[in-house]
Amino acid sequence: MAYNAVEMQDWQISEAAEANMPSPEQYIDMLGLKKDELIPFGRVPKIDFIKVMDRLKNKPDGKFIEVTAITPTPLGEGKSTTSCGLMEGLGKRGVNVGGALRQPSGGPTMNVKGTAAGGGNSLLIPMTEFSMGLTGDINDITNAHNLAMVALQARMQHERNYNDEQLQRLTGMPRLNVDPTKVEMKWIMDFCAQSLRNIVMGLGGRKDGFTMQSGFGISVGSELMAMLAIVRDLADLRERMDNITVAFNRAGKPVTTGDLGVGGAMTAWMRNTINPTLMCTAEYQPCLVHAGPFANIAIGQSSIISDRVGLKLFDYHVTESGFAADIGFEKFWNVKSRLSGLKPHVSVLTTTIRALKMHGGGPAVVAGKALPEAYIKQNLELLEAGLPNMLHHLNTIRMSGIKPVVCINVFHTDTEEEIKLVRRAAEAAGARCAVSTHWADGGDGALELADAVIDACKEETEIKYLYPLEMKLRDRVEAIAKNVYGADGVSWTAEAEAKAKMLESDPKYDDYMTMMVKTHLSLSHEPALKGVPKGWTLPIRDILIYSGAKFLCPMAGAISLMPGTSSNPAFRKVDIDTATGKVSGLF
Repeated sequence: MAYNAVEMQDWQISEAAEANMPSPEQYIDMLGLKKDELIPFGRVPKIDFIKVMDRLKNKPDGKFIEVTAITPTPLGEGKSTTSCGLMEGLGKRGVNVGGALRQPSGGPTMNVKGTAAGGGNSLLIPMTEFSMGLTGDINDITNAHNLAMVALQARMQHERNYNDEQLQRLTGMPRLNVDPTKVEMKWIMDFCAQSLRNIVMGLGGRKDGFTMQSGFGISVGSELMAMLAIVRDLADLRERMDNITVAFNRAGKPVTTGDLGVGGAMTAWMRNTINPTLMCTAEYQPCLVHAGPFANIAIGQSSIISDRVGLKLFDYHVTESGFAADIGFEKFWNVKSRLSGLKPHVSVLTTTIRALKMHGGGPAVVAGKALPEAYIKQNLELLEAGLPNMLHHLNTIRMSGIKPVVCINVFHTDTEEEIKLVRRAAEAAGARCAVSTHWADGGDGALELADAVIDACKEETEIKYLYPLEMKLRDRVEAIAKNVYGADGVSWTAEAEAKAKMLESDPKYDDYMTMMVKTHLSLSHEPALKGVPKGWTLPIRDILIYSGAKFLCPMAGAISLMPGTSSNPAFRKVDIDTATGKVSGLF
């Protein structure tokens, strides 16, 4: 049944739907699992993916559907909501469907954006577990990452305090000669804490650590989260774990987690993260949750593991990419699809009239503040002016060879004339277009979207990557900037260009993927530039080296790896009923 999404808050809808949520035993029957393929973990079990993949290795894969979006407002345009709604709509059509979504970060959950659990009747349940730690994957990643920092800092302290003979005798390891000005890694925590972006640590005496500048990033932006999203199994994770570059020595050579002897312990911390968590929509379609968000500073994809399992368990498998098609879809297309070898059929472009009006020149949309009148009353002129943003993202999807389907994610303030205008523009561009009211109506509101996706899946696709792997890093960045973002070209700071030349000259980095770091609020590097900006150049100021994930991450503009907490954060609304233990206020 569909609940009254206007009168009920998301946590209340989740609580009501949870009354009939499948038990672990019911999940086993629903998915055709063996008993030992489900790992008990409270209300949200994990799936033993190795056992499932071994048993189903000869079963043909189902249809593969990716969900992306146009450039969003700061409020987000409902990719997770659309993903859940699509699963529910396909379920109403009698299709064996499931999906894969990313685990939310505590940063946005307790800040402005909320839990990314979907919303209204297109919701992932149980919402409290999803929003507050789930089965501990982010906590395990945080501990594993920070253990590498502990190892590095302790090593630097010991090398300062002992001579070579003492060091070898006490530690059994040679001197690493870490350059304290070239430490690549920082600490992480899973909240938005701008005051920790830049710190000085090790203050005090010689026993209090090595005094140096450092800082914090958000946990889900860690290289370990990127690795979890792309590894094929625990052995793959363990192999990569020794290769993470934590710093450079005084001769300019990488110092790795393997050099510090910490890779095994880091993998031990992450041993439970390798298996996806099993949840469901508010209408009880199964959904695997694995890996984390933040496609602007990380890969921002549901894991390859969850997609591999989903394609075996479901006839239609829905996966989500972070933010808009210029970021999340580009990484899905040129990185994730390459690494997984999986063949996507359809990409759903989540589109809202609200965002298109913003791109047409509408007033600023500010999280935590009421929407200006332009977004809640009909304004066809503003809407039409914003349509080029949708068309730009459609062209990006088409470049890949994957079939696009435009989903108009309808808000109750949208008018029929506005909806018709967007539909005409999408269809005139040669795309399938569906109107969907899944937020209000659940699966019944997503039937048109489900039908469009089923129809699109009947067509053959042939993925065409944007660049060959033989292409050098700077040329790849140029190709992405011009073809996906619409830039005239790329500029490099002297430091970034020198680093790029060093990386291009070393054959070790030839098979590394290119993972762009850029704002999600604009096609450009400037969040304030809306629509389809013209006459601009993409500035690259640094390149992060993720040698465990084998990613080179060019950083565009002034984006930070640690977001800040707003003046009106969501945690003010979150509370608990001390009699029942139920959490309220999540959204």
